[in-house]
Amino acid sequence: MRLVLLGAPGSGKGTQADLLKAKYDCAHISTGDILRNNFQRKTELGLRAETFMNRGELVPDDVVIDMVEERLREDGVVKGFLMDGFPRTIPQADALDKMLGRMGSPLDAVLLIKIDDELVVRRLTNRRTCRSCGKILSLLTTPGMKNCPDCGGELYQRDDDSEPVIRNRLQVYKEQTEPLAAWYESKGLLRVVEVLEHFMPEDTFEGVKAALGL
Repeated sequence: MRLVLLGAPGSGKGTQADLLKAKYDCAHISTGDILRNNFQRKTELGLRAETFMNRGELVPDDVVIDMVEERLREDGVVKGFLMDGFPRTIPQADALDKMLGRMGSPLDAVLLIKIDDELVVRRLTNRRTCRSCGKILSLLTTPGMKNCPDCGGELYQRDDDSEPVIRNRLQVYKEQTEPLAAWYESKGLLRVVEVLEHFMPEDTFEGVKAALGL
């Protein structure tokens, strides 16, 4: 399975990728994780990217494309992967197509996870991250929690989880990433699943499997 996941920030792409990875044994390629790893190590790419992400803006294509190609060239990855957070623009999608063409491993499908903007805002403004282990929790399911249940570390709100930054990220998504849906639909690759307010991740996963014919 070679799959791209599309969806607004907070749509649950990462969670669905984890569920697909566990069931179908594919590599989960999250550009967010790759970027955060570079931030923590204070690499040149990480420092360049952090400025853009903290403002809710997209990281420049050349930075992201280089990191993705490096990851895809690791042993066995190109045979099966779930791409989460890339591509975000049509130029990135075109670069990915060419990259996979050179490797002889084209995409099988592109999954769009649709979600209402206000549900995204509620989800992300209530998201907290552990300073020690990086675990992500939601105050919607664990109200009032201040410390990580796994390691006891302090929970904090990332700069990109504040409401002004979230709304800016949503606007950037609509302008630059939403057009990818039509682009991939024209190639016959697009599959769509909608997330409703009462849905748990398992509910969305059933929709994902149905959309992909799994």
